[in-house]
Amino acid sequence: MLKMQSLSKVYRTEMVETHALRDFNLEVKQGEFVAVTGPSGSGKTTFLTIAGLLEAFTGGSYLLDGVDVSRMNDDQRSRLRNQKIGFIFQAFNLIPDLNVLDNIEVPLRYRGMKSDERRRRAREALARVGLSAREKHYPAELSGGQQQRVAIARALAGEPRLLLADEPTGNLDSQMARSVMDLLEELHRDGATIVMVTHDMQLAARAQRNVHVMDGQVVDMTADLQLERAMRDTAHHAAA
Repeated sequence: MLKMQSLSKVYRTEMVETHALRDFNLEVKQGEFVAVTGPSGSGKTTFLTIAGLLEAFTGGSYLLDGVDVSRMNDDQRSRLRNQKIGFIFQAFNLIPDLNVLDNIEVPLRYRGMKSDERRRRAREALARVGLSAREKHYPAELSGGQQQRVAIARALAGEPRLLLADEPTGNLDSQMARSVMDLLEELHRDGATIVMVTHDMQLAARAQRNVHVMDGQVVDMTADLQLERAMRDTAHHAAA
């Protein structure tokens, strides 16, 4: 689904050259749920913007669902992004003047999709996140957890091949965060491919696999997370 090899990203000014990513290698298979962690400034946000075709890279190769994106222009990347990728943002990025159903339809309009098809997809996506009764509500009338569920529905309505989640629980309290993570796990069980950037190792431990980014490179931390899962399960059973 996603394959980056020897990827690099260099930001240059007249005085400074900053290597945000260097020899960055990552492969995500169809149906995987991968958490990407790392300290501030490690390169994980740069990785996500490149993975989402929001930013070009300096060197190396990137295949998205088998398509080499390195030689695409901005318009081609925009079309591919709209067809293949669904985004879930920390800040929800809902339009306050539109109701829930209209917010979900927004990305579908850019595809030139007919109104009836847009509405059908939006309602199906809203039902999938359990908010059908809220379709006429506006973002300000919803809790933070509900707003994030709407954002997830917006991503799902486009039937993306890949879901990219940027700190999807960062603006939520612990109870709402667990609810959103439960939904992401459910989507993964249903076959969704998810890449989630998070600073929370407990949330990362709920993903199928974890990669840690440090100084612009990937360090696999699967073994550490398996140990953390085992310790968490042991503590849960002991409490029960």
